[in-house]
Amino acid sequence: MIRKARVPIWELSGRAEPDDRDELVGDGGDSPAWSRKRTAYIPAADARPIDGGAPPVRYAELHAHSSFSFLDGASSPEEMVEEAVRLGLSALTLTDHDGFYGIVRFSEAAETLGLPTVIGAELSLDVPMPTTQSERMVAARVGKPDPTGHHLLVLARDPTGYASLARAISTAQQRGGVKGRPVYDGDELAELANGHWLVLTGCRKGPVRAALASGLDPARRALADLIDRFGRDNVVVELTYALDPLADERHDALTLLAEEAGLPVVATTAAHYHGPPRRPLATAVAAVRARSNLDEMDGWLPAFADQHLRSLGQAAEGGEAFREPFRDGAVGKGATGLAMAGIVVAEVCAAFFGRPVRQRLGLRAHQPLDR
Repeated sequence: MIRKARVPIWELSGRAEPDDRDELVGDGGDSPAWSRKRTAYIPAADARPIDGGAPPVRYAELHAHSSFSFLDGASSPEEMVEEAVRLGLSALTLTDHDGFYGIVRFSEAAETLGLPTVIGAELSLDVPMPTTQSERMVAARVGKPDPTGHHLLVLARDPTGYASLARAISTAQQRGGVKGRPVYDGDELAELANGHWLVLTGCRKGPVRAALASGLDPARRALADLIDRFGRDNVVVELTYALDPLADERHDALTLLAEEAGLPVVATTAAHYHGPPRRPLATAVAAVRARSNLDEMDGWLPAFADQHLRSLGQAAEGGEAFREPFRDGAVGKGATGLAMAGIVVAEVCAAFFGRPVRQRLGLRAHQPLDR
């Protein structure tokens, strides 16, 4: 047998051989090609508020995904934090799919830049189990332009809520037994929550928004089910930023349901990347997830760059329900309380997550963050 000689990587790339391989500088990622340990976070030079001052009405983002929502988010946790600081947000919540994979990097960056944080997760409900060997080898979200299932958006109120949410996710992942196909039990989630979670109605994959497609009565029943499971004090109706023609009607319907049930309403962007320049990568990631090309994905994607973090002024472009709460700092019931309701939610949840990251994660002073 002829043994092939190993060719150094720099020869394959056409680059000159380095004088000292120990001086190679990585990209800050977690790849073992660079280092067994991730280097300390260094903020970007422009990670500071754009206007240099606090906005007249504060706004906290309660629904955001990072690149740790695999093949869904397109910006790193650090980029999300830096953009939130630039935009002058009062707090930022990380709600990646079915896991806390990015919270160490997220918390470390937020602590460095002084940004209050809330931690949660978007749980994937009703995920179909694989029926073939090929399906067992890929996550449930792969291979479909519009992945099946519903989402439950959960924010942890305190250390007990954080621990029970982690337990719920771990149990569901083990129960599913297949990568990317967790199996949650509704009654079990309600028991684990026990008043320590805050549940948002979520985006179009949330139970209420999904039911609203069939009319107000199905949406009303879906909202009643959330209240029955998690308690009236632990459910919040979410209006997600959108510029599609039906956005105002949808926001009005959700606000009506919230007023009927006596629930607070909050505005979110459901951000999947930090800013508009990242949209091309986000669309490419969506195509990779669907195992299709960009032309085939075009009809499944929004016609505008909508899924990025926004300041108050930018969020006010998202329809009548979004403009009203931000006009002259107005605060009232229903849609007019969106901005301040989000702040209240963030402040309640951030009471725990505002502590230094090492205390939050139960780490000793000398213990590395990546272990």
